[in-house]
Parts: sequence; structure tokens; C-alpha cells
Amino acid sequence: MASIKSYKELRVFQAAMDAAMLIFELTEAFPVREKYSMVDQIRRSSRSVCTNIAEAWRKRRYEAHFVSKLSDAETEAEETCVWLEFTRRCKYLAEPQVKELEQAYDKILGQLVQMITKPGDWTIPSP
Repeated sequence: MASIKSYKELRVFQAAMDAAMLIFELTEAFPVREKYSMVDQIRRSSRSVCTNIAEAWRKRRYEAHFVSKLSDAETEAEETCVWLEFTRRCKYLAEPQVKELEQAYDKILGQLVQMITKPGDWTIPSP
């Protein structure tokens, strides 16, 4: 952690941003009737993963706040996975696309859980 100066350098943030951008691109082709429901919701939850990681990074002076924001990111990542299941069942995305995104979110969730489990590795020690 000592060499990381910005949340943008975190692998978990980079993976979440890549996944959110892929979701943005793929949902462009969704039916218009889904614009204000599924498209808005899956985009919102996937973007929230990124923003909560960034907020956690700024809160790392306070372990409880850091963990809370990472927990929010974890929750949003899981919500995104539920929306991916809807895209599968509605046949809006091809199975390989859904699997690719599910695998990405499995890794993101794993990284978040590791950070939550060992916050001392990431937080700024009190003077």
C-alpha cells in the first residue's frame, strides 16, 4: 500500500472501471423500453462500485469509514451481478458477455472482501 498514491492505482478500482465501461457500451444496444429501468440501474450500480472505492480511499484515515465505503462498493457490485442475471434471462446480452462480466465482478468482490478483512493494510495509521 505504501507505494499507492491514488485510488486510480488500485487494481480493484481499475477492474471496476473497466467493467462499468463495458456495461455502458453493451447496454447501448438494449431495447428502448429498458432505458429507464434496467439500463439506468445496471449503469448506476456498476458506477457506484467505482465511486465507493474512491470514497473509501479518501476515508482511509478512519478504519470504520473505510470499511463502510468498501462495504457499500461490495453491495453495489453484487447488485450489478443481479442485473447481469436479468440481462441473461431477458436475452439482452450473449452468454459469453454475461460470463465475462460475472467473472470480472467475482474478482472485484474478492478484492473488496480482502480489503475489508484486512483494513489495516490500507488505512493510514493514527499518529
